[in-house]
Amino acid sequence: MRRVAITGMGIISPPGNSCADFFNSLAAGKSAIRRMTADFSEQLSVRIAAEANFIAEEHFPKKIVRTLDRVSQFALAAASQAWTDAGLELSEEDKKRCGVYLGTGMGGAKTLEESYAQLFQQKVKRLNPRTVLMVMNNAAASAISIEYGLKGPCLTFSTACSSSAVSIGEAFRLIKHGYADVMLAGGSESLLTYGIMMSWESIGTLAVEAEEPSTSCRPFSKDRTGFVLGEGAAVLVLESMDLAMMRGARIYGEIAGYGSTADGEHITKPSVEGQSFAMQMALNEAGMVPDQIDYINAHGTATVTNDVTETQAIKSVFGPRAYQIPISSTKSMHGHLLGAAGAVELVAAVLALKNGTVPPTATLTMPDPECDLDYVPGKSRTGLALRAVMSNSFAFGGTNAVLIVRRHA
Repeated sequence: MRRVAITGMGIISPPGNSCADFFNSLAAGKSAIRRMTADFSEQLSVRIAAEANFIAEEHFPKKIVRTLDRVSQFALAAASQAWTDAGLELSEEDKKRCGVYLGTGMGGAKTLEESYAQLFQQKVKRLNPRTVLMVMNNAAASAISIEYGLKGPCLTFSTACSSSAVSIGEAFRLIKHGYADVMLAGGSESLLTYGIMMSWESIGTLAVEAEEPSTSCRPFSKDRTGFVLGEGAAVLVLESMDLAMMRGARIYGEIAGYGSTADGEHITKPSVEGQSFAMQMALNEAGMVPDQIDYINAHGTATVTNDVTETQAIKSVFGPRAYQIPISSTKSMHGHLLGAAGAVELVAAVLALKNGTVPPTATLTMPDPECDLDYVPGKSRTGLALRAVMSNSFAFGGTNAVLIVRRHA
């Protein structure tokens, strides 16, 4: 069994398009949730979202931009940051042991929706011949693999809101058990389209716009009304600890444990048992006990059911220790990135570990009595000696994924 290091990270997100900008914004408690800028937003009753400030032409030549859905653009830009950050220099032989695992909920949704509009509204006779290649869920992972000539496993995971956490956990296991040496793992999502927004609106899980739109997502708060959709991507470079140390790589932390479970009960209603089982599995694999976890990045969607369920699950696993651990939902600032959420939030947790700073649940001003743990309301905590962090991702469909990263000595 090999140890697995995190040696590079990249991100495209509403709070910022670099890891430094992203985390500095979170630490300052700044929310990136705003009124949507899209023309179609006037047709929606819910008009708030967390949009990424991303102009594709600043990252790729125009001829490349035309061949990639926004979800793949995000993924490639985040992967480029992570690759550079890790300082990877792989031979052709090395690349046979390096692959890509990426998570996404809906793949190329923007291209798909535009294609339907052309077919059914504009009555076009012929679509862009690249439509299938831009829409398919594995387009983003394939684009990364092709960009860097990686010949190892290249898979896409789609488990709704836990997709990218699953991709990172499975990549961790791949390296741990010797099937690969280096993996680029994470997730990407671009769902701020008219059709997708209308679909989520119909479920009734989107937050009601607050008087100050940036405060609309309120995890663990008594006055919470739902989550706010966001967009972006995060990619991490995972590699065997021996390889990382041999080449003198900077190590952000060691992935120590991963828990993956299914609720097996209901497609939208979360389960205390399923969530707690995933957390316990991650602890077991890491060979750790609850007292060794010093921060939890919660799934914390700001829906009535999830926040209470996650609170109960944490209590179930951590017992009295649950009341002593700082826990926060950074969705209060970057929104819910669905298939990319797990990766984005793991980056937040890893940077908390590195910097000794726990970002807040920025909008928590009216705690729900049923959510009575330390949810770090309003303001970040600094100067902390964190030993290990946990990141929770719980999805529609009942797929749970929990990751633990510990400090590298």
